[in-house]
Amino acid sequence: MMTTVAETLQIAARSLHIHSESPRLDAELLLAKTLGLSRSGLIARGNDVVAGEREQAFCALIERRLAGAPVAYLTGTREFWSLALDVTPDVLVPRPETELLVELALQVLPREQASSVLDLGTGSGAVALAIASERPHAAVTAVDVSAPALDVAIGNSRNLGLSRIDWRLGSWFAPVAGERFDVILANPPYVAAADPALQKLNAEPALALCPGPTGLEALSAISAAAAAHLHDGGRLILEHGSDQAPAVAQMLERHGFTAVRSHLDFSGKPRVTLGSVHSPH
Repeated sequence: MMTTVAETLQIAARSLHIHSESPRLDAELLLAKTLGLSRSGLIARGNDVVAGEREQAFCALIERRLAGAPVAYLTGTREFWSLALDVTPDVLVPRPETELLVELALQVLPREQASSVLDLGTGSGAVALAIASERPHAAVTAVDVSAPALDVAIGNSRNLGLSRIDWRLGSWFAPVAGERFDVILANPPYVAAADPALQKLNAEPALALCPGPTGLEALSAISAAAAAHLHDGGRLILEHGSDQAPAVAQMLERHGFTAVRSHLDFSGKPRVTLGSVHSPH
């Protein structure tokens, strides 16, 4: 039986209903990818028939989505801070709540003056690229321990024409020994090993999700070493789990950070904690 674009979307959204928080959006993104159209193009072509190979290709994508593959891996792209990013299974899919990390950094980075920014665990390069796009005078350095992830980030910087970023391979501060920055940002792995949420995220790289038993291991390592890599008055801005804000705030205070404050994401959960470092005079 021949089905139209509109009918195909309806059927797919129904089948995705249990498995996805946004079944209609998922169906639209996957059908748009299959047909080479924009989402608005799907509406305009709602009465066109989806036939043959296109229908089979779309069904295959829906099957993979039902098996838990993130839509961004199936389409190969994800939008973050209005930037179209390529993503692969080597990197975490950029989350909307991570845009808060960018917002807070932009609040403290000057528009017209030089500044220096370090993005730890850059993954697809989402945060570093967003900062570079908004602050052309900022010197941005981005670090990741995964060479395949860094390849994705470098590809994104080339595609977006944001080539000023200094990409470095290594673990946390190892590639920036002896260097200091005005702002250090990180969205490190923070899911505890026993957290059932990991089961739902099994298509994404475990290295980017789970740092160990408590989920605080990476946040702790970064907090302990960050002050030595910040200029006087510099800021450390960390994304963390919605239940980890008190623990992260305590860590920062223990390591000499002042003006420590947690900020809420768009769903009202404490998601990012920020602190300043001041050397004693």
